Amino acid sequence: MKIILVAGARPNFMKIAPLMHALKGHKTIQTILVHTGQHYDVKMSGQFFEELDIPAPDINLEVGSASHAVQTARIMEGFEKVCVAEKPDYVLVVGDVNSTAACTLVAAKMGIKTIHYEAGLRSHDRTMPEEINRLVTDAISDIFITTSVDADENLLKENIPAEKIFMLGNLMIDTLVAQLPKAQQTELKFKLLNRTTYIELGMNFNEKAYGVMTFHRPGNVDDPESLTKLVNIWGKMSKIVPLVFPVHPRTYKNIQTFGLQKTIDSYPQLYFIEPLGYMQFIHLVSKSIFALTDSGGIQEETTYMNIPCLTVRPNTERPVTVWEGSNKLIKLDEIEHEVRDIVAGHGKTGKIPKFWDGKTAERIVKMIEAYSL
Repeated sequence: MKIILVAGARPNFMKIAPLMHALKGHKTIQTILVHTGQHYDVKMSGQFFEELDIPAPDINLEVGSASHAVQTARIMEGFEKVCVAEKPDYVLVVGDVNSTAACTLVAAKMGIKTIHYEAGLRSHDRTMPEEINRLVTDAISDIFITTSVDADENLLKENIPAEKIFMLGNLMIDTLVAQLPKAQQTELKFKLLNRTTYIELGMNFNEKAYGVMTFHRPGNVDDPESLTKLVNIWGKMSKIVPLVFPVHPRTYKNIQTFGLQKTIDSYPQLYFIEPLGYMQFIHLVSKSIFALTDSGGIQEETTYMNIPCLTVRPNTERPVTVWEGSNKLIKLDEIEHEVRDIVAGHGKTGKIPKFWDGKTAERIVKMIEAYSL
């Protein structure tokens, strides 16, 4: 049985890594790793393969950055050639990025069965490109691997047969469980963006006495008014507790375009640093008192580590992190109140969802083996 595993963007790598390890040397399942090159920056992509001990991709499409339409078209064109040459039995895609939808479309049109890991997640917000990718992918996939019960329910409502849905757990947590001890041995010393100075844990900020930020959603960072408001809020919060922000390239570009760097520089405890590799980032989050974010994956990681997470979005495709975990959906004007609550020791806590135990890859391999008989 030949399976193509597709990775395209930073979040995909933490999901692919445990599967690559679990399938290594398998007697009956041959894997081909395809990297679409959707993320091409070393910090945002290449470094993850090294840190997570993933072998070099068998094929790299190197599509690079572009508009959603152009990037999706490039991925489809390149991936079709791969499928023609390799003739796989299955294509396994993960997550909700452009590569996920594009490769599923190609496989489905060629009559190749597709497996979608992280199926059924829904924000119910079609202004999010990721939501469109989720809907498209799940509409044409053959096998659906989910991370939580709510995802199962979403798929059943969309008339997916129950026998095609497998709730097997969270591969992101597999990676976290495997890598956290090693990650916490990495050095937490960072060069500040736009400056020559460095900051480090124990010198400029102390364990469990700082917050970590990640922001990149278009609704928050692409609009000058929204981003300006956010920068002012970050600055005000940094007077209460130091904030460390590994800045996403698109966010940093907009900060420069909108002329906000001077405002940021006026707050000495607002630390803007380069994007981090997985190990450093997980170490940074694990020693923080809270995360302030608009991202997806960090909601799951903080839930596992039971660290309060403030998600500045009206919705989340990972509601189990709110129902059971330490995540909380908030509005912009609620940030100050929530941060003060956490600093005062009243942050939200929770429990670890079912099957978020570091053994998801094992369960997925057993499922694939059953299909290959």
